[in-house]
Amino acid sequence: MYYQPNGYSYPSYPYGNTPHHSNYMSRNEQGNYQQGFDTLLTAIKKEASAIDLYHRLAQVAPDQKQKNDIIHALQNKTAHLNHFTQLYSSLTGSQPMYQIDQVSFRSYEEGLQKAYEAGVEAYEEYRNNMLFPQNPLVQNMLLHASNCEKENLTRFEALNQTGIKDYGSNPYVVNIEKATKENDTFRTALWTGEYLQLALMSIGVGEDIGLEVHPDHDQFIRIEEGQGLVQMGDSEFNLDFQQEAYADYAIFVPAGKWHNLTNTGDRPIKLYSIYAPPEHPFGTVHETKAIAVAAEEDHHH
Repeated sequence: MYYQPNGYSYPSYPYGNTPHHSNYMSRNEQGNYQQGFDTLLTAIKKEASAIDLYHRLAQVAPDQKQKNDIIHALQNKTAHLNHFTQLYSSLTGSQPMYQIDQVSFRSYEEGLQKAYEAGVEAYEEYRNNMLFPQNPLVQNMLLHASNCEKENLTRFEALNQTGIKDYGSNPYVVNIEKATKENDTFRTALWTGEYLQLALMSIGVGEDIGLEVHPDHDQFIRIEEGQGLVQMGDSEFNLDFQQEAYADYAIFVPAGKWHNLTNTGDRPIKLYSIYAPPEHPFGTVHETKAIAVAAEEDHHH
């Protein structure tokens, strides 16, 4: 994705006439200024890529508080991009042209982790580039950006520790009934090991898990709350096994069987599912069924 920023309404800074236009600059000076231009362009690309990632993360945040935290970080990044772009244009007399790195993620938690990792990389790069001789305006802006990046890192680190997370493959003990009933996401991986995975699910009234088949592994499901219709069969067009299941019921799905569970009650079904081996990526969090379907489509393409 190529990006050319539009004009911004930010106040002008007194950059003045820059010496790179002079024919009397030494080669060393020219090299320093070129290094400054390259540093700015790299910073602009990083900020624009982060803005794209933060914007998509905010759209899938599970609650308003987390969304507001991401929006705050997004505002910091937007300010950085505007200032870097304005300085680059002032120093070079042209608008920057670049291609952003569009970071993909299959779950909200994975997106938070990638945002954190990108922030660490940007922080270290900004701090390292400040050590090289170049335009002092660039250095000052890198200093300001690195300080704000540190603030964003603290924010994303806290977001990564919020709520349920994937504890695999570490030793772990949990009140599974409590965790299952407290889960409000369509699917959240609670523990993902090498050979086994436990996921929590919440199926809304009138909704279903979705007709699916796992050719290479068995599946265990226990309903902690709610009720639904279990369907299984050898093909998606012949679901000849049908039975109602209620709270405290267990469901065993053999490998290769098409299956579905539809909520037939008046409250969400709260269940946990065990896959052997794991079915979903480590850290999977699907806030809604629509997000889960989209993630599965991306995963299989």
